[in-house]
Amino acid sequence: MRVDATLFISDLHLSPDAPATLNRFLAFLDGPASQVRRLYILGDFFESWVGDDDLPSPLPDTVVRALRAQADTGLEIHIMHGNRDFLLGKDFCLASGTHLLADPTLIELHGTPTLLMHGDSLCTDDLAYQQFRLQVRNPAWQQAVLARPLAERRLLAAQMRDQSSIAKDGKTMVVMDVNEEAVAEAFRNHDCPRLIHGHTHRPARHVHLVDDLERERWVLPDWYETGGYLKCDSLGCQLLAWAG
Repeated sequence: MRVDATLFISDLHLSPDAPATLNRFLAFLDGPASQVRRLYILGDFFESWVGDDDLPSPLPDTVVRALRAQADTGLEIHIMHGNRDFLLGKDFCLASGTHLLADPTLIELHGTPTLLMHGDSLCTDDLAYQQFRLQVRNPAWQQAVLARPLAERRLLAAQMRDQSSIAKDGKTMVVMDVNEEAVAEAFRNHDCPRLIHGHTHRPARHVHLVDDLERERWVLPDWYETGGYLKCDSLGCQLLAWAG
């Protein structure tokens, strides 16, 4: 019997080079996720995604089968693009039994209007990254990339990861974190008291005073060393560790 609760995860960065993370995620699906009704994956689920035609590869196939097994037994699974897996498409969702979410999306979460985002659009101080984001989220750019051979796309993804690592080395944590005014504007635009996002890898609950109203912002953890998730129900939300 699944309880009426909702789990949120992000920034797993699943990759063939990180088998321990994959094993933690599979254990998470068989554990906490098997006990609740809804799971939201808010971006960077995969370290990279070069197109749905890569589904037969071992890692995607394992993940799709595990997600489908939970979906078929009653878990409602939603997934959002991140800055690593923005090419996830309809075939992945059909195979895995998941539903693709727009970024941002406003939901009614156990009676509280809640804004869901990956979180990278809030990092407006990082001007170079925002230019990159604008490019890779462009449908015309994505179609041009998907038209390339699979092997070429894999090489491109590796090059983009290397460039991202080099770029991060020259940036401060302040620049790579969210901008307070961007957060306030997100609350104003969607008129909600709660925001949940990932991307920054700095899990915490933050309280913001926006237009004289107190709002809460939950940041999800990454899964590089251990795992973690946010659990929400009618009583509220709590960040929980997951070691698998």
